[in-house]
Amino acid sequence: MGKEATLASIDVGTAKVCALVGHTSGAGDLEVLGVGVAPAQGLRKGVIINIEEATRSIRSAVEKAERSSGTRIVSAMVGIAGGHISALNNHGVIAIPRGERVVSDDDVARVLESARTVAVPDNREVLHVIPRCYTLDGQEGVTNPVGMHGFRLEAETHIVSGASTSIQNLIKCIQSTGIEIDDVVAAPLAASEAVLAQEEKEIGVVLADIGGGTTDVALFVEGSVWHTAVLPVGGHQLTNDIAIGFRTPFVTAEEIKVKHGHAVSACVDPEETIDIACFGAEAKNNVPRRRLAEIIRARMEETLEMILLEIRRSGHDGMLPAGLVLTGGTANLKGIENLASDVLKLPARVGMPRGIHGLVDTVSNPAYATSTGLLLWAIKYGEAETRPRRNGAHLTSVFKRATLWFRDLLP
Repeated sequence: MGKEATLASIDVGTAKVCALVGHTSGAGDLEVLGVGVAPAQGLRKGVIINIEEATRSIRSAVEKAERSSGTRIVSAMVGIAGGHISALNNHGVIAIPRGERVVSDDDVARVLESARTVAVPDNREVLHVIPRCYTLDGQEGVTNPVGMHGFRLEAETHIVSGASTSIQNLIKCIQSTGIEIDDVVAAPLAASEAVLAQEEKEIGVVLADIGGGTTDVALFVEGSVWHTAVLPVGGHQLTNDIAIGFRTPFVTAEEIKVKHGHAVSACVDPEETIDIACFGAEAKNNVPRRRLAEIIRARMEETLEMILLEIRRSGHDGMLPAGLVLTGGTANLKGIENLASDVLKLPARVGMPRGIHGLVDTVSNPAYATSTGLLLWAIKYGEAETRPRRNGAHLTSVFKRATLWFRDLLP
């Protein structure tokens, strides 16, 4: 984005809806002007199950962000998650036309369109076609083929798709609030913009965004996304385990998880206790805090093992020097990076949104990775106010979207 602009993002998650208003000077800097958060209603595992309730939650978050920033939100970048999101890698190939045999922008567009021609069911919609690298006449690893001479151009791409019904329901909810949609972005890709350094993407890193209902996984190698997946577990399953283990209401279980939770039971004093209000008891029960940590550890180990399985499926097990970056609300859990490092045998850290100014104290939290990443996505890949609006069909042409990714690969 080459000029000053005001941007907005809406992250519709299982636990909360977050709306942000930001401002960019055109030099790539992002100043967060307003934040609005509302409890998510009408969603399950990132998918809308009640349009009216979901719309109310979105409207509440948007109104709070507008009051906070003093700015009216007209259009916004929207993040999408849920178990319906899937991805695959595909290969495209074209012949360079006769003449000087020089690769042009049109040739790049054609090879990306060729790579896009994959069998996608009618009930699914392509969200992203992301070029990873090009091969020209057998020369692999080409990042910028434009201007080069050759006869045969090939492209390796990462294609992300989602269920059409889930995408259209989200669009309907957003538009019901009077807001136009600039782009719909897969949540793990948005979060990666906020918390990953380019050097980490180059050397090899995996991002795990642990939200309320799902865990979004994105693996990056040589600067580009290689593998994405959505796991059907998140912070709500962890809270539910606590609620069952201590026979306490879900709300109470969430409170003690946030306040007293720890992912490594060995780090908790065995003599330390906490008071928990349980069903059928007038007075609070005094229980060992280590027992709480043991329940948390069991669920988190299961989640981390699922992440490890996705890494193995990608074919990059043992090839990620930058390790694991954890983000999302559950990443605030004490000791989670230590447990992750033990389970995955990789370096692990908690990813905070970076490259932002303004309301830093509020959004410098893993829970805001996707919402801030959406604003950074808008700055990096185009002007939101000039991008074609999405009205239930395709938002941006595959050519334009892929071209923006292609430019990002250039040195």
